Amino acid sequence: MMEDEAFTDINGKPISLDCQSHSSLCREFTVSVPKVSMGKVMVYTCCVWLLAYAVFFFTQNTAVLSGAIFVTLAGMMLHIHFVKVDHESLLVIGSLGIQLSSSYASGRETTTFIEMSKIKDIVINEAIYMHQIIYYLCVLLKDPSDPNAVSSVVPLFQSSKPRLSCLVTVYKSCQEILSKS
Repeated sequence: MMEDEAFTDINGKPISLDCQSHSSLCREFTVSVPKVSMGKVMVYTCCVWLLAYAVFFFTQNTAVLSGAIFVTLAGMMLHIHFVKVDHESLLVIGSLGIQLSSSYASGRETTTFIEMSKIKDIVINEAIYMHQIIYYLCVLLKDPSDPNAVSSVVPLFQSSKPRLSCLVTVYKSCQEILSKS
């Protein structure tokens, strides 16, 4: 088992990478982001409710206050269930395949499995994002009609967006496993 290291995402926010070696052909990488900040939630909620109260003060329409409460609560629930990812993991099993998992703040989890026979390679790719160049780890899938061609690209760690230093650590370990299988 490797030691936990501190890394940052593309925005400079802290993330952590946990690497666990289950065997020589099986490793798990988990990128975790900080939990939902209650301070931020309170600030956003107060701002929306103060704005709603100001509108209510001038219009005397109670539907404005009720609507603000409903929209804020619904927005928070949707955010923690569909958007806010607590951690993403990549399980690489040399002879079998790759499992990608995301755990959301609400406890919901999504999992995708890619068979090793469909994987051409794992690479670090670059992209232009806003006004900067970012790097991301991705799985290249073989084209069924032409095994030397790539049919699609599956990006990894889409929510946590780790910087290059973190990606290189994962990449080297994945390449080590792929070369053995």
